[in-house]
Amino acid sequence: MNPDTFLHNLHFDIDQISPPDWEVDWDDAPLAYKLYRGLPVVPLSLEVPLSLEECEAPANPDLRRIGHFLWYTFGLNQFSQSVSPMGSNEEADGFMQSLRRSVPSGGALYPNELYMFLKLDDLPEGIYHYDVLHHRLVLLRKGNFDSYIAHALGNRCDVSSCFGTVFVTTMFWKNYFKYNNFAYRLQGLDAGVVIGQLLEVTKRFGFAAGVYFQFLDRALNHLLGLSDQEESVYAVIPLSVEPTSWFANRSSRDEMATASDLCQEVTSIDNNYCVRSIKVKEFPILTSINKASMQESAKSFRQIITQESNCEGRHLTLPPVKRISYDLAAVCRERFSPDMDFVSGKVSQEQLAALLQEATESYLYRNDLDMALEKRASRVTLYVCLNNVEGIPDGAYYYDRDAHSLRELNPGDHRLALQYGMPAGNVNLYQVPLCFHVAGDKDFYRTTLGYRGYRIQQMEAGMLVQRLLLAATALGMGGHPLLGFDVKLCDDIYRMDTQGKTSLIQIPIGFYRARPWLRGNLIS
Repeated sequence: MNPDTFLHNLHFDIDQISPPDWEVDWDDAPLAYKLYRGLPVVPLSLEVPLSLEECEAPANPDLRRIGHFLWYTFGLNQFSQSVSPMGSNEEADGFMQSLRRSVPSGGALYPNELYMFLKLDDLPEGIYHYDVLHHRLVLLRKGNFDSYIAHALGNRCDVSSCFGTVFVTTMFWKNYFKYNNFAYRLQGLDAGVVIGQLLEVTKRFGFAAGVYFQFLDRALNHLLGLSDQEESVYAVIPLSVEPTSWFANRSSRDEMATASDLCQEVTSIDNNYCVRSIKVKEFPILTSINKASMQESAKSFRQIITQESNCEGRHLTLPPVKRISYDLAAVCRERFSPDMDFVSGKVSQEQLAALLQEATESYLYRNDLDMALEKRASRVTLYVCLNNVEGIPDGAYYYDRDAHSLRELNPGDHRLALQYGMPAGNVNLYQVPLCFHVAGDKDFYRTTLGYRGYRIQQMEAGMLVQRLLLAATALGMGGHPLLGFDVKLCDDIYRMDTQGKTSLIQIPIGFYRARPWLRGNLIS
């Protein structure tokens, strides 16, 4: 299957991308976290702060603060036990237990891993892996790699002024074992959710960050000791508390740098790690599309200038509201993904306005696609089907962030169509007042970014999803990200064909009742 056909089917016809006889071997499932063996480890403080309500002043971090930063970004924060839904075959005895984090993940499989290059006074300089299970750092490679990382980024970032750099990777097998080739779509979204959470945590700790989606893949995989056939870097995020040149122009020498050149500068490492699965199947389509997305030279780095969507429709101005002030730590503990737990309830205009404003305003971030932090047209946008919202007729709407208003695209109650478009039927949309769809360019900027554009688009969608979930939780609601929906049906509801857009993910948001489960916070 060629990449164009695969990506089209991955979005519009998922039955075509996986074998019909695919069976999940739950007894041979991989771990949800990577465990290295036989390497030096650095324990991190378990006395994490109970509140992250106010932003800290910029200050050089120590190991203790880095531990807190990692815990709130990707650490295990809850343990839960519940009974499997009727008809579920994931647990033979009908009993489920899980270790939860501050971010959602498709099937709670967490295909992503975090690595860091750290330069702290109380820690040897080097490349570390965040061991989620034990909340500790594992030293993979000692040394200073400022120059190496800077060249892998096309010399666009002053890495020497940063105290650390985060690498967000994807381990293909961790959710391929369940979802087969559909895992590729999930992996980009999951990575974006993690990045979105990371950026929110950096604000609370007073760190400045920039997200790089374009880099020399093989060079960074080599630095981290990763096999391209198993795991690959998806995003690079330098962190700083000093004035930093984030997106400088490249020199002609930097444009000539290649991944092969950089790989010669450091020796290879081959560390032992555990995934638990005895039989790891091959996933040739995933490795093939990952290879096709790789960048070998900084010459291929591109920028994108995005135009705001021009939606025709009745203009509904939302009431002016202040940004939501909330305790990020408390919201992380309370975040919940309802399914059959949604209950009907009326949403006020002020609640809707606050939710939309907070999600989109908090989404703004530095990146190497437009190289700016100020308000520019976003590459991913919010559409929503409303029902039972005070003072607003039921219908399908587009949210205009700049005008803080809604554009009515298709009036009426669309719950029946949306429910029909959910084959799993695990959410009763008749109980949901707000059904959001994050949308993006239908061709995922393929002309400019090639196949890499698809995974970048999925990551940006995931970043917006996480902001939406945090804002919803702060307002006392829950949201459940879903990929099991009919994309074409939703595109038709919003009449997206005329806009060159498509629905990337569906997020029902509303009120919910308590679930019958046991849940405990993993915090001291």
